[in-house]
Amino acid sequence: MTNDSESQLPADDEADGSAAAGAVEAVPRAQLPELLHAAVAAVGGVERPGQVRMAEAVADAVDNGEHLLVQAGTGTGKSLAYLVPALAHGDRVVVATATLALQRQLVERDLPRTVEALHPVLRRRPLFAMLKGRSNYLCLHRANEGTPSEEGEGLFDPVDALGGPTGKLGQDVLRLREWADETDTGDRDDMSPGVSDKAWAQLSVTSKECLGATRCAYGQECFAEKARERAKLADVVVTNHAMLAIDAIEGAPVLPEHELLIVDEAHELVNRVTGAATAELTVGAVNRAVKRAARLANEKAVDALQGAAENYHGLMETAQPGRVEELPEYLAYAVTAIRDASRQVITSLGETRDKALTDEDAVRKQAMASAEALHETAERLLADSEYDVVWIERSDRYGLGTASLRVAPLSVSGLLREGLYKERSVVLTSATLKLGGDFTGVAASVGLPSEARLPDQRTEGDAPEAASGEDAVPHWRGIDVGSPFKYPKQGILYVARHLADPGRDPERPDMLDELAELIGAAGGRTLGLFSSMRGAQAAAEAMRERLDNRILLQGEDTLGELIREFASDATTCLFGTLSLWQGVDVPGSACQLVVMDRIPFPRPDDPLMSARQRDVEQRGGNGFMAVAATHAALLMAQGAGRLVRAADDRGVVAVLDPRVETKRYGSFFRSSMPEFWYTTDRNQVRRSLAAIDASAAPVRPVVKRG
Repeated sequence: MTNDSESQLPADDEADGSAAAGAVEAVPRAQLPELLHAAVAAVGGVERPGQVRMAEAVADAVDNGEHLLVQAGTGTGKSLAYLVPALAHGDRVVVATATLALQRQLVERDLPRTVEALHPVLRRRPLFAMLKGRSNYLCLHRANEGTPSEEGEGLFDPVDALGGPTGKLGQDVLRLREWADETDTGDRDDMSPGVSDKAWAQLSVTSKECLGATRCAYGQECFAEKARERAKLADVVVTNHAMLAIDAIEGAPVLPEHELLIVDEAHELVNRVTGAATAELTVGAVNRAVKRAARLANEKAVDALQGAAENYHGLMETAQPGRVEELPEYLAYAVTAIRDASRQVITSLGETRDKALTDEDAVRKQAMASAEALHETAERLLADSEYDVVWIERSDRYGLGTASLRVAPLSVSGLLREGLYKERSVVLTSATLKLGGDFTGVAASVGLPSEARLPDQRTEGDAPEAASGEDAVPHWRGIDVGSPFKYPKQGILYVARHLADPGRDPERPDMLDELAELIGAAGGRTLGLFSSMRGAQAAAEAMRERLDNRILLQGEDTLGELIREFASDATTCLFGTLSLWQGVDVPGSACQLVVMDRIPFPRPDDPLMSARQRDVEQRGGNGFMAVAATHAALLMAQGAGRLVRAADDRGVVAVLDPRVETKRYGSFFRSSMPEFWYTTDRNQVRRSLAAIDASAAPVRPVVKRG
């Protein structure tokens, strides 16, 4: 994976005044309030005290070469709070987000309006761009010349191999070819309606499969290359956490040089970086490498890889899932065979020939990419590093009865500390960074040690010298700028203390009774957040039998369509798992009850989480609190944040797990959530829900009887 870019550059005769084009003088600090006020007015917002405080803290961090953690509650307006001081400072800034939705909001709404609003004071219009990986762009070479075919796989040429021009896949590919002549960006996200992942894969390439701009006949027209060149001129570069991970961990030059890094949705950073640093050795990947190598590599090398693939497939058919402390001899032998055979294939394929582009070059590049990926993963698995966790995972993605080997970093904090903080100021912000009322846990996870923390409130002379050198400690501050919402008056946190502690079985009759009564009191309007898909399915089935309310279930339609349906009908309920805990924004009366079935601790058999927990314990720490409880608290804080999304929202967050009240660690979870009015009184909560429902809609479905 590598970096390429989609750029959103406003036409501007004054572009030569941008930071990208040369040094730009910073706007005097005294003008920051004026700039923020202009930007907020431009987007039709209302200036918030927390927003002002955050903007000032960001400006301080940049001026003093420090790092900053900012918890900014929903409704604070944190995007403008970091964009305005960043633009005023004049240096290039990179903004990394976790979701496409926020990236789009920044480049399509916040940045264009902010740039125009600040122009009278800045006397320039800063440029901005969105950086994406190459595979997000349509490849003109594949669109015009076709995809290298592989025996046994229905790839691009001819269309008949994809089920014919009337088949769904064939139709998508033909539509992509037509779109290639119409689009200005080639960006998949600009195509509407979209196409399946399989269809897109026919006309896109990874960085390793790309022939390169100088060798490709379409290099001058390449969407990815054009976007990358435009992005080099940008003052603000919007990217994602995965791209940031590559830049920080692998040292690959995927981001332009910048003086300020802003990590939005920072609560997701560790998971996204872990995902980017995770590799897997699948049977499918080995078989694809064999097919791709067969056309150009020598027969001996291909036969060796084929034999290694067959042996590995046989072992993976019976492999049991779980962590592998040390590769057993038979498995190490199989992985070694794949490593050595893939090395032979790489040697046989050699470098792409230095001649005019031919179809053979595209085949060679694709085969080389597959073989190199196999070799790198096998080498890592065999290294037996104390800093990696290896496990066997079974998934339907790879066919019934077949497993794969996965390897992930035990921790990414050291990687982030080395890669993020040495060359720039870094601002990390989210609505949930304080867990248990403190920043320390999240800060440590992203590479900011507690001993390097500075006082939250800046005082004269408290700033140390700027950190520098190989062993420099990244000094940081943490501030909570609050939320404009009045949580104690807008929401109730209810813990069902009277219920039995949940066990492994998702069938909890007392919990289902409680859930039905709560939904009945609320008249629907319920977002059900479950710790497992089994739990969500069991609850949906039970509620559909007991209630007249419509129960939507994650997986029965696209997530976007389910959320739209949920938001459009106040009597409807939506049940689901992980992505709903963090991905739902439904202000208004459609969501007045958020229910969590239990504390979402990681599974006891989760190889990576259990390894991290044990590592903390071996170093003398509390592994349960540092890993399992922190993971669960972050999800619960995010889940509770689904309730109040606007100033007039009201409702209840109901946790149907008594341990939040009865266990010693319960206070850690309660203090991680918004400061709602707290109760364990079930009757009070039902009365409150009924009153909220009555004020929102006088008629509601009734509970089924009999």
